[in-house]
Amino acid sequence: MFHITVLAMGKLKEKFYIQAVEEYSKRLSGFCSFRLLELPEYRLPDAPSPAQIAEGLSQEARLIREKLPKGAWFCVLTPEGKKLSSEGFAAALAEVKTNGRSAACFLLGSSFGIAPEIKALADLRLSFSDMTFPHHLARVMLLEQLYRAQSIQAGSRYHK
Repeated sequence: MFHITVLAMGKLKEKFYIQAVEEYSKRLSGFCSFRLLELPEYRLPDAPSPAQIAEGLSQEARLIREKLPKGAWFCVLTPEGKKLSSEGFAAALAEVKTNGRSAACFLLGSSFGIAPEIKALADLRLSFSDMTFPHHLARVMLLEQLYRAQSIQAGSRYHK
């Protein structure tokens, strides 16, 4: 069975986001082994300096490295990443499976982004859009797109 891990910086607080994540997690479990790991976001002051931001991202990078599944295909969500259609995303995941990988890991960074050294580890840098979305909504969007990709691969009617 294919394994998907989502690493997300920060904890969801809003009930409607939590419910959406629970629903898509349940749906995904019908296609793969799925787990979501929430990692603590580094606390920064209200108006952090560039040095403070860099230190925060470095601390988060340490946590991320500890939780990256060994041998997993790795995708980071970042504004400068590649934009894919739902079908293109499904094809990219199918290719991961075809190439013999049994696991994929996706990273949603904190509000200040992702450390460059973590981005450098990625097999794919992915962007949802040129628009900016709240991190909590991006988490729901990622899970929905993962479910949609699995549905496309299975030939399900969900995608229509």
